[in-house]
Amino acid sequence: MSPYPQEGPPRLARGMYKRFVLAGVIITCLCAATIASAVLLEVDTGFRIFRDNTTPIDPQVKALLADVAPGKPQTILVIGDDRRKSEALQKHPPPTRSDTMILVRLDPHQRATALMSLPRDLVVDIPGHGRQKLNAAFAYGEDRLTLRTVRNLLDIPIHHYVRVTFWGFRGAVDRLGCVYVDVDHRYFNDNHPPNGGGGPYAAINVGAGYQRLCGTGALDYVRYRHLDNDLIRAARQQSFLGEAKNQIGVGTVFSDRKELLKIFGQSVRTDIDSRSAILSLLRLVAESAGKPIQEVQFPAEDAGDGSGNVVIGDKTLHNTVESFLAARATKGPRGVAKSTTAKRSKSKRRRQPVQVAGLIRNRDASENIAAPLQVKLGRLPVYYPTLMSATGSYRVNDSRAYDIVDRAGKRHRAYRMVAYEGRIGQYYGVQGTDWRSPPILDNPSSTVTSGGRTLKLFYDGGRLKLVAWRTRRGSYWVSNTLLRTLTNKQMLALARSARSLGGR
Repeated sequence: MSPYPQEGPPRLARGMYKRFVLAGVIITCLCAATIASAVLLEVDTGFRIFRDNTTPIDPQVKALLADVAPGKPQTILVIGDDRRKSEALQKHPPPTRSDTMILVRLDPHQRATALMSLPRDLVVDIPGHGRQKLNAAFAYGEDRLTLRTVRNLLDIPIHHYVRVTFWGFRGAVDRLGCVYVDVDHRYFNDNHPPNGGGGPYAAINVGAGYQRLCGTGALDYVRYRHLDNDLIRAARQQSFLGEAKNQIGVGTVFSDRKELLKIFGQSVRTDIDSRSAILSLLRLVAESAGKPIQEVQFPAEDAGDGSGNVVIGDKTLHNTVESFLAARATKGPRGVAKSTTAKRSKSKRRRQPVQVAGLIRNRDASENIAAPLQVKLGRLPVYYPTLMSATGSYRVNDSRAYDIVDRAGKRHRAYRMVAYEGRIGQYYGVQGTDWRSPPILDNPSSTVTSGGRTLKLFYDGGRLKLVAWRTRRGSYWVSNTLLRTLTNKQMLALARSARSLGGR
């Protein structure tokens, strides 16, 4: 039996912990990359701010951590504590759950700083309690049992432990500002039929498409739990984390470092609580900071029993751990979502064969969505794909025309066409906007020329997450699903097939 009741409404912003963890990484990594000497000179001041605002960790947890020599690679386990402040202050607080588990690998000898999240619904062996989902370990034995479980699962030494609480981290989220996010479909629930009902999930209404998410919108997006599973939520959180990492500037973080350190201290319990430990870690970060942060996929699969739990095979787990230690991304999709049966169109065009496996022609369906969008958008040409997933369908109600506001406050026209790939929680789409320099198109992995169109390619490990192109009037891109289930050939074919209502 689980030590806590069946989950009800989401009590915390699932995945926003990742953004707070990112804040800690950025405070050190980005600052160290450009102003390392200033950071090191202020270690005493920073340490006092942190020490005066944090709560010491249990000494028994420290005993489970591996010793590491200064300058050697270090692995840090970060846990999100799913307990309300009012509960923590009770004389006999109720059992809690770990909301997010993230491993950070700092190794200046590798090509990147690795970041890997563990699904909370991953079925594992918990010492003394048998096979249960991973976050039950925190409910049974909090920091100590969680650390033992993760260490046994991955069979690697863990050198530092950070436990993030909710009520303090919200301040850091506010201070870090907003993040532009490529939202794959509309996230909506109001708990009232016909749009909701059943379990009391959080009310949410975040439209599809590239947009700036602030405050409540960002919280709603990352904590959404209705009609998906833990595997998909983890992928969504990683996507949010990647965008946040790319958009938060060094100057903002460094200029606000003292307040962020204070908030960070109030929000964590950690073994990194001495001047020497902080100095050693800062030096290691300074050596690693020139490398990019690599989000290593954890390719778990749906258990297939309707529980929402996920599993991973021994060989896959071993390969994933090796990728994490070597800061290499796995090449396949982020995971495998459960298939559903999509209704087949009777359109003759849809049945015409194409050369890319898994895609079929269906120009009529996409053109029928593009036409009303073009009426609303006016001068911005609407590009639409003439191909689609063989097992999927277009989402008329999710597709929309809207405005994006850039950081200077200027409004840009935009649209999103949403397509369901055919598996639970998996949506791809076509985005267009007259904003010619959105942050998402910064730093492409490579470019190719095809059919007279220059395509910018953006990879997540070995999978394409985005294929983009520009015209005189705007920027356009095809977005892969959260689990990167479209192959590279399919992504390129979809982008090449895109046509505007007025021609090419």
